[in-house]
Order: sequence, then structure tokens, then C-alpha cells
Amino acid sequence: MRTRILPLLALLALTAAPLPGRTDTIQLLNVSYDPTREFYQDFNAAFARHWEAETGDRVVVRQSHGGSGSQARAVIDGLDADVVTLALAADIDAIAERTGKIPADWQQALPRNSAPYQSTLAFLVRKGNPKNIRSWEDLARDGIEVITPNPKTSGVARWNYLALWGYALHRALGPDFAARLADPAAAEAVARAQAEAEAFVARVYRNVPVLDSGARGATNTFIQRRLGDVLINWENEILLGAREIDEAGLEVIVPPVSILAEPVVAVVEGNARRRGTEAVARAYLAYLYSEVGQELAARHYYRPSDPDTAARYAERFPTIELFTIDAVFGGWRAANAAHFADGASFDRIFAPGRR
Repeated sequence: MRTRILPLLALLALTAAPLPGRTDTIQLLNVSYDPTREFYQDFNAAFARHWEAETGDRVVVRQSHGGSGSQARAVIDGLDADVVTLALAADIDAIAERTGKIPADWQQALPRNSAPYQSTLAFLVRKGNPKNIRSWEDLARDGIEVITPNPKTSGVARWNYLALWGYALHRALGPDFAARLADPAAAEAVARAQAEAEAFVARVYRNVPVLDSGARGATNTFIQRRLGDVLINWENEILLGAREIDEAGLEVIVPPVSILAEPVVAVVEGNARRRGTEAVARAYLAYLYSEVGQELAARHYYRPSDPDTAARYAERFPTIELFTIDAVFGGWRAANAAHFADGASFDRIFAPGRR
């Protein structure tokens, strides 16, 4: 990893031409999703030290946080981001399509489809787990209040929703469900399983008393307002606060089957080029793949994409069965059309009279 990435960073540093309007301190704006605040605080400081050592220039990275979908819309509406680090590839696709400031093939710009770290989902329950919540199945039981954000505005909420749907398909079709979904001979069984999955997800959402706009708001609802029996949230968000969670009278449950979440990053080239920050912005995202970036991701409970770093931090992360968006839903474009577009499955579930 180090031998591949550090030469790239050095090359960017050495070949960066003088930039128009450049001052002694370069400023970047990273528009990110809710739970990355603490990680990027540490990463920004590390990158600033690295960049000054490489080039002699000072760089300050400003942060903007919110629900991933809301953040994408803010950039579309004119928020002057140099880089975006969002929860969903679909959100960056939307910026690319609506503004032209990000190329359509942006995922090819960085390793592993521009996903420098990974996560999955976990449950937060009250101390002692009085409702005995162990898996996705339990969230559909009568008398369980589930806290999850709104899929229309929140990235993690879409992961939560698809994890529920994927779990129901796994239950109906068996452990090889991803292969059966693609098998024409299983079309009748798949159709039944999809109907069962929609009914299951609808039962869970009947147990959701409030839909916050983002992950951090849902966490506050569960912990500070003390609403709900279980919170579904990013694994890294929950594990990062393990000590505070214990002190708050809560505990963590990681379901045995879940979805592999792959947050993604991109340079907003149209903005960065105009602001004269493109070379620094590219180096900033490339540094996420460096040994330092991967170590910081792991310390903040993101699953590193680098296998060596992942092996060193393996004890931090439960071993669970993970399925992917591509294998089960055909990628984000197909998932959004089937589940989150106007009139798709989420709207059917939340239609008047369904709840």
C-alpha cells in the first residue's frame, strides 16, 4: 500500500504548478456525511502536516456535515465543496449528473472504486437488552420501537433499509440468495421472496416512531431523548462511542448477517479547478489510502480497505456475513430506482394507511 500511494502523493506535490490567487494557506472544503466528524478532524491535521512537509505550504480543511443526501443536494445547489466524502455512491453520481462538476467515471479515480474505508451496521439497545433484540428479525416484533433516519435524506438510512430487505431475502432464499436472485430458473421463488421482503420491511417501519434527517440526529433521539428500544446506525459510529455508550446505560449488538457499506470520495473538479485547489484536493483524498490514513480510519472504527491494516485491527470488528449492494440490488442506480425514487418501495410502505 505504502509503495503504491506515497509516490503518487510525492508526484502531486512536485508537479503542482503555481495556482492563481494562491495564498500562503490553502483552504479546502470537505462536504461529508454525519458520523465522520471525529475521523476527519484527526485526518485533516495529519494531512496538513504531511502536505507542509512535502511542499512547504500550509493547508486548512474545513468540514461540513449532515445527512448524505442532504449534503449532496447542498453541493448541487451551490455549496462550494472541493471534495465530497459521502455515504452513497449514488449521492456523488447525483452531483455529477446535475452539475457536471464531477466526471461520470469518478469512481475510477482512486483505488477500490474510490471507497477508502468500509463499515456495516450495528444496533444500540438499552443496557441488559430488555427486549432481547439480536437480529433484524426482532425489529419487526410488536412492541419494539426502532430508531432509524429518513432514507430520503440520510445515507445510513438507505443502508439500513437495504440491510433489512437483504436480510429478508437471505431468510427466504437461503445463504446463496445473491446467486439465486440472478438465476432465471429461480424467478418464481425470487418474486415471492421480494414480496415477503417488502412486507417484512413494512412491519419494521411501522415500529419507527420518528424519522430524523441524518445519522447523528437519530443517535441523539435515541440517547438524549431516550426514544426507542433499538437504534440502527453505522458500526463505526456506535463502536467509537463504546465507553460513553456503557456509561449511558446502553450496549451494542451486531447482527450476524448484514450489508457491506462502502462510503466513497471524490474531488468536485469544477469547484476545485476554479478555486485553484485541484492538486491539493486530489492529494488529500489519495492520502486516505496511505498508511497514516488507513490507520486513522481503523482507530475510528472504519474497516480499512487495505488488507494489511485490516488484519492488524481485526479484533476491533466482529466477523459477520456481509452481502453487497451490487450482488443483491444490482448497484446503487437500480437500488434507488426500486426503493427510494418517488413511488418506489419506501413510498409504498409509507403511503397513507400503510402505517
